[in-house]
Amino acid sequence: MNLLLTGGTGLIGRALCKRLLAEGYRITVWSRRPNEVPALCGAAVRGVADLSELDGDTFDAVVNLAGAPIADKPWTTKRKAELWASRVSLTEQLVQWLGAQSHKPAVMVSGSAVGWYGDGGGAEMTERSPAKAEYTHTLCDAWEAAAKRVNSYGVRLCIMRTGLVVAAEGGFLARLKPMYKLGLGGPIGGGEHYMPWVHLDDVVSLVVWLLQTPDCRGAYNASAPNPVTNREFARALGGALNRPAVMPLPGFVLKLALGEMSRLLLTGQRALPAKAEAEGFTFTYQYLDKALAAAVQSK
Repeated sequence: MNLLLTGGTGLIGRALCKRLLAEGYRITVWSRRPNEVPALCGAAVRGVADLSELDGDTFDAVVNLAGAPIADKPWTTKRKAELWASRVSLTEQLVQWLGAQSHKPAVMVSGSAVGWYGDGGGAEMTERSPAKAEYTHTLCDAWEAAAKRVNSYGVRLCIMRTGLVVAAEGGFLARLKPMYKLGLGGPIGGGEHYMPWVHLDDVVSLVVWLLQTPDCRGAYNASAPNPVTNREFARALGGALNRPAVMPLPGFVLKLALGEMSRLLLTGQRALPAKAEAEGFTFTYQYLDKALAAAVQSK
């Protein structure tokens, strides 16, 4: 299968390339850094800077994972524009290009996030749950809407609403582990908001499953079946690292330091992968302690 990938140099993209190459896929990555693609994604992976370089090529599938990290910088007006451009505008450009090609891919798997639901409190949230109108929902909803335009070309579309990715290297754990190793880890705010986590291996497996299962379409929560509260997460990470996790980080400190972006750390979603499980997908890492142990030990 010939596959076009965006976001290939990111955490999920790199792991996905490794898996797909092992399965015999031919991969092209659309990237702002095409010269770095072979080193980051695999020597056999082609990198291009502009979609016009691909005119005349044919692709069987597309995976659209591009998006600037949402928690790297405060949400200033400029940063929000960057987040929008890297998700919504890029997806619009991708879909427009696909529409102009004589050969259309059979399937596109496109990224989104559990932030689509907004703050869910303690309620269980499946793909049928309504969203709360706030910034993360607005961004993710526009991102998904841009991807849905590919349906008009007869392309099967699957959207992944991904949770917090647990990985040995990179991702949010890379920021937390240094503090926890110093004994400075602990719950954030009240610690009762939910964290919809998912292991990197399961995200990759879900992408492959969606690509290869013709009946799959629509939105899927890419989050493990057993989300935990922030307090439970802190305890589990401390246990995995053999460190105490009792240093709370008050919510007002985050609000002062991060402004609106503090909601990423002070709110959450008790998201469940109801649709994927109902359709036959099985998560390897269903419980957080196993996922964290795998991530810490494989470092």
